[in-house]
Amino acid sequence: MTTQSIKILFVISAIRINKKGLVPLVCRITYLSRRKPFATGLFINPNNWNNTTQQAIPIDVEHTQINTKLSLIKQEINQAFLFLQVQKDEFDVDDIYLKYKGEDIKPAKSLMEVFELHNSRMKMLIGKEYTKSTHSKFIEAKKHTEEFLYHTTKKRNIKLDDLSLKFLQDFDFYLKTQNNFKQITINKSIQRLSKIIKLALAEGFLVTNPFLLYKPKKVINNITYLTPEELHSLENHYFSQKRLEQVRDMFVFCCYTGLPYQEMASLEAKHIVKKFDDKLWIDMFRQKTKKQFSLPLLPKAIEILDKYKNDKELLPIISNQKLNSYIKEVAEIIGIEKKLTHHIARKTFATTVLLYNDVPMEIVSELLGHSKISTTQDHYAKVVQKKVSEQIINLTKKIK
Repeated sequence: MTTQSIKILFVISAIRINKKGLVPLVCRITYLSRRKPFATGLFINPNNWNNTTQQAIPIDVEHTQINTKLSLIKQEINQAFLFLQVQKDEFDVDDIYLKYKGEDIKPAKSLMEVFELHNSRMKMLIGKEYTKSTHSKFIEAKKHTEEFLYHTTKKRNIKLDDLSLKFLQDFDFYLKTQNNFKQITINKSIQRLSKIIKLALAEGFLVTNPFLLYKPKKVINNITYLTPEELHSLENHYFSQKRLEQVRDMFVFCCYTGLPYQEMASLEAKHIVKKFDDKLWIDMFRQKTKKQFSLPLLPKAIEILDKYKNDKELLPIISNQKLNSYIKEVAEIIGIEKKLTHHIARKTFATTVLLYNDVPMEIVSELLGHSKISTTQDHYAKVVQKKVSEQIINLTKKIK
């Protein structure tokens, strides 16, 4: 049973004078440093209100009726407060008001409850609005949040009302020191947690966003990609093992298309179409955004498709995990001293294949499927600077 006290104060709203010269009387409940004002439905001449005694004066029939009603309101609020003290372990000023009004009290929601609500809804929308990959990332985000809570409080949950900006700051520090996450991964984790808070706000579980003032820490992007020389070595190396040859071909295919793994894995013959220019294009929907996109097929990509055209599938089928594992073997055999993953093929497409061949940034952004060109500019600014530098050096030689 709580020992915190409640304060009930009646005040006049002096700036809201009606045509009769009367102002509304407002009741203000204060509990745990939070206020809940509400209209009593009573009006009074501001000169007839004694704020010290909390009474209408002078005492006459009309003012006695007002004082009696105010006394009754105060009594009912105190009864509501007493009831909650006995029945509830925790409650707030809004709960007191709801109980006074005879309305149902909304149970305080916890962070993990909203996480579960979000993830269960997302699961039902897999294949319609979300991918399995996106859903699994939110499952993982919930797990990291639970682990953080247990590490700091020895509990695996927290009430939404107890969240604060410091919670995110501590979460950032935990992910960095305990999980050894890079800042870009931490930002993604916090981004997913923030989406849970937005759902809580939309459902009315929270009144204000506790993370409103949070600003993600900036990340310096160091783009890893294959140079033209490395890409040439990869394309022309002979592999005695079929699995490594297939993985190399899949990687190179993505170096010339920029396809994310999901799109590459789901590529079918129906997605290869001849367009207005009489050239072959990939025409399909992006798994991540569900938006349609078109991508012209470069000769090297067509060559790889032709290589496997007699197979049932356009390209060999292999999991993303195995592809990333085998491509590291490939890199070691060739002597590429970079930690290759499928995503680096996409980076190579943007840089070595497009930007280094003077394809404008807006076209690169379109082919990568970025919703904003600023995303592309943020990621590839250094690459563009290097290209500008090379062009200036060549120009300097010409005009000497």
